[in-house]
Amino acid sequence: MKYSQYGAMWAITKASLRSIMRSPSAVVFSFVFPFVFILVFGFIGNGSGRQSFKVVLENGSDTANELYQSLKTAEGIRFVNYISEEELKLDIQKGKIAEKIFISKNNSGRAPYSIRMTSTNSSNDKWPQLKTLIESKINEVSNKLFKERISYADFNFNYKTDITEIRQYKTIDFILPGQLGFSLLSSGVFGVAFMFFNLRNTLVLKRFFATPISRTFIILGEGFSRVIFQMITAIVIIGVGYLFFGFTLIHGMETFLEMLVLSFIGLLLFMGLGFIVSGLATSDSAIPPFANLITLPQFLLGGTFFSIDAFPKWLQPISKALPLTHLNEAMRSVAFEGHNLWDVRGEIGILLLWTVVVYAIATKVFKWE
Repeated sequence: MKYSQYGAMWAITKASLRSIMRSPSAVVFSFVFPFVFILVFGFIGNGSGRQSFKVVLENGSDTANELYQSLKTAEGIRFVNYISEEELKLDIQKGKIAEKIFISKNNSGRAPYSIRMTSTNSSNDKWPQLKTLIESKINEVSNKLFKERISYADFNFNYKTDITEIRQYKTIDFILPGQLGFSLLSSGVFGVAFMFFNLRNTLVLKRFFATPISRTFIILGEGFSRVIFQMITAIVIIGVGYLFFGFTLIHGMETFLEMLVLSFIGLLLFMGLGFIVSGLATSDSAIPPFANLITLPQFLLGGTFFSIDAFPKWLQPISKALPLTHLNEAMRSVAFEGHNLWDVRGEIGILLLWTVVVYAIATKVFKWE
């Protein structure tokens, strides 16, 4: 009977998958740890706790007045400009813009100026605080310029007409892709590194060499077990987020499948990093430092918890160079913004480029014995 490389590979895959399922560390890093963060941020809701608000000054606003200058220098208000109307619309939808204001001269005779504020339900955690801040600035300027306490500006705002109902960008829409990316990263790096180091250290690989199976199929068998386990993890994480916390899958099943494709691409890349760590490590205790050196910067700087826009300007280029950043951005674009895989081809291209570089290094440093 002819020896079947594929049959042997599948046997290795099944045995390795059973081993992964029985590993407490694999379960903790892939399921438990991401779910802790998903549960925490899922129950928190949309509160961000940030004290700095982005404000858009509408075209045609009068800026030659004391009120505008006071708002411009106020702590907690940051006026932002957008070249693209589409980018502005997307940031409003995500709740990144607290409100839009329009300042004009007042012809009614009651006050020299009028200020109108509009916002959306996506910024319900921001506009009430900003409304209070604007009112205080109007009073401050009025007290400064008019001893008779004439109001410097009429505040034109009506909740029913000036708050627009739109599809909200919830906290879970940002957090879940980041946690999924973290799960893929930690499983790919730590899981593969420990798995192949232990196979080599316990002489299991040497025993494989005594069989007719080729080295390529040994790696494929072990790799498939990791892919199967982690793709199940991805399905569970996305499913729980969608069913219990309202995670947005804008095109339903199509978006779900596209997120799985992105997960697969990310996992292949991160497994390559695991091969590198496995080859460089000389002992069990050397694996965590090497692995953390790769995973920790990406976990902290890859947009897992916060948008990289919140980082200092000098740090943002470093964040944008990390593969986890591009995986997280691609997933968020597909899930909430409705983009397809072709629309995020830039991020996918960078991930594939990273994959080529990583596996080129892995082939040089990986050890069989």
